[in-house]
Amino acid sequence: MAALTKHIHTHFFQPLFASFNFQSRSHRSPTRISPTLSFRNSDSHFIEALKLVDEFDPEIPLEKAVTPPSSWYTDPSFFALELDRVFHRGWQAVGYVEQLKDPHDFFTGRLGNVEYVVCKDNNKKVRAFHNVCRHHASLLASGCGKKSCFVCPYHGWTYGLDGGLLKATRINGIQNFDVNDFGLVPLPVATWGPFVLLNMDEKLSSELVVDEDKVAYEWLGSCADLLSLNGVDASLSFVCRREYTIECNWKVFCDNYLDGGYHVPYAHKGLASNLKLESYSTEIFEAVSIQSCKGGGESKGDDYGRLGPEALYAFVYPNFMINRYFLDTSTYLALWLFMFRDVFLLMFVSSFSGLYNRYGPWMDTNLVLPLGPQKCLVVFDYFLETPFKNDESFIQQSLEDSESVQIEDIILCEGVQKGLESPAYKFGRYAPSVENAMHHFHRLLHLNLTK
Repeated sequence: MAALTKHIHTHFFQPLFASFNFQSRSHRSPTRISPTLSFRNSDSHFIEALKLVDEFDPEIPLEKAVTPPSSWYTDPSFFALELDRVFHRGWQAVGYVEQLKDPHDFFTGRLGNVEYVVCKDNNKKVRAFHNVCRHHASLLASGCGKKSCFVCPYHGWTYGLDGGLLKATRINGIQNFDVNDFGLVPLPVATWGPFVLLNMDEKLSSELVVDEDKVAYEWLGSCADLLSLNGVDASLSFVCRREYTIECNWKVFCDNYLDGGYHVPYAHKGLASNLKLESYSTEIFEAVSIQSCKGGGESKGDDYGRLGPEALYAFVYPNFMINRYFLDTSTYLALWLFMFRDVFLLMFVSSFSGLYNRYGPWMDTNLVLPLGPQKCLVVFDYFLETPFKNDESFIQQSLEDSESVQIEDIILCEGVQKGLESPAYKFGRYAPSVENAMHHFHRLLHLNLTK
């Protein structure tokens, strides 16, 4: 395996009931009226939360540092600050390109107080909008599927897949109304590899032409080429989605993921039996941390198992993971890549001929969505190499193995949240030999919150 170069930077981004149809409207971009994008708050709104931010000092070395205070995980004002400074700024992973294979495909989601819809229009262009009708604020679409247009379920206002208003019902007599002022409010959207990204920063909302090379660097930094080279792409087939609502702050789930395997021998004994935990090591990049580990065994014949002999876990800040599993080499490599944007990227990769290469069947992505100071939703999407997608027995066993680990982690995370709410706990310490990736996460978060 080629040596990883270490990078450490501090920057880390008619009749009475007549309707009006607007098929012949001009195709200039719908005007974005500023009040619709006022979900960002001023610093004065966060005075108390900013005081909590200062209770963590990111400049103290890991060996002497204390963890962020428990208020970071429990305080409602701090949670509101995170939504504003972390999740409503920069590129965030929200889905995968297979959800938008054909024209008219769409999916919806919510991040903080932002409801969004992403679609592929008639010209095969991927677009994204606030999923809010401009008439009386009803949500337009839900779930995912196919639509040739978006019809509001409340009063029937209809929008094209380009966001333009096509039809407004029962507005006979309305004055001072310009159809071009009432299209859907757009969001910057991009794709990288198999992933769909949104940027909810209102400062960028007018920039509808996105430079995807620039997006890749903003989202992944110097690791973008490394991940592309190692097969993080859209060639795998989607298998299924599982969702877990967990009674813990979203950062508790992140911290659990970034402890360098510290908890594995105690909480995941089955998983631990297939890992050489003493081999864990961590590399820190600009806004990325990579943890590696060797496995305890190799596949034999057709008994390739879910993990295989190698794996890569990539963690992308702040809330997206990709888990990648491999089969064909003798070293078990687990890379935990942590990026400073709204994502965990947990991926499994291998080493071959001096390069990271992708082998084996599985990739699963985990998107951690904050629902409140003490609650989050973790969305697991599972993907499989084409030769394995009809192996029902293998798929079922793999999903069962994954489910067992998730349930064990949920129990841990919910227990930690209860402890954080206890008056007995204020802050903790880091285990320097294994928890440097977690410390890196907290430093990046502090930087984001003080911008």
